[in-house]
Amino acid sequence: MNTRVTSEKPRHSWRRLPQGFWWTLPSIVVLIALSIYPMIYSVRLAFGDLGNFTRLISDRTFGIATVQTIVLTAVALAAEFVLGLALALLVDSLSRAKSIFRAGLLVPMLLPPVVAAVAWRLIYNPQFGVLNGTLRQLGVNTSALTWTNGHNSALLSVIVVDIWEWTPFLFLLLSAGLQAIPPDPIEAARIDGAGPWRLFRDVTLPLLKPTILLALLLRAMDLVRIFDQIFILTQGGPGTATETVSLYIYRTAFRFSNFGYAAAMSFVLLAATMLFSRGLMRVMRAR
Repeated sequence: MNTRVTSEKPRHSWRRLPQGFWWTLPSIVVLIALSIYPMIYSVRLAFGDLGNFTRLISDRTFGIATVQTIVLTAVALAAEFVLGLALALLVDSLSRAKSIFRAGLLVPMLLPPVVAAVAWRLIYNPQFGVLNGTLRQLGVNTSALTWTNGHNSALLSVIVVDIWEWTPFLFLLLSAGLQAIPPDPIEAARIDGAGPWRLFRDVTLPLLKPTILLALLLRAMDLVRIFDQIFILTQGGPGTATETVSLYIYRTAFRFSNFGYAAAMSFVLLAATMLFSRGLMRVMRAR
């Protein structure tokens, strides 16, 4: 008996792709165009000439920028953490109007960094700025108070702006962490006669440590690559008083057109940030 064999044309594999793939395809293309391709191109620029990395060892400006980035990150992070934790504890202890205080404290963080930097540049102005004007009203001689124009005060002025704008970020995270602490350990400690300091040290702080480490990690990663505030306030000056690694990378690439060396510095900065993040993550896992 003869059997008739029917053959069907194989369906194209791309037709079997889920419909969601086609909806996300434009985003994938944009991601490749704006992220992955520039990364590959940066690798070619940086590693195409290994002299870009050996030059870092003898580059005095890069060394100054690295030290100042570390100083800025350490001082600003410590101040923002202490102030953010103090504000979180203060607002958490209030019996009423907590939401009003939270909303008021978050205002600086809601401003775009460029707007905040421009506002503080006007505040720091030695001639008609609000800061020196207020000090003159109080009888202070402000002729030597140049703030962002002074070699010794410029970096501190930048740090103050960063503390003002981003302390609310740590306050927000730590406040959320305080609210997530279960009440049972706190009540048990109070029954055992623990005072406010002992309650904070032995109960609140250990339970808050995961949130603290996460907040420090996120803020430190942002501080290491700080750019916009310094660019508007001082542009790295006077001299190299406020030069940071991110600002030096920008000037090397877009003012001196040395894209290979700028890419090498970017990868060194990325590696340092990843090592720091890995260290903090180890502490988080241990806790």
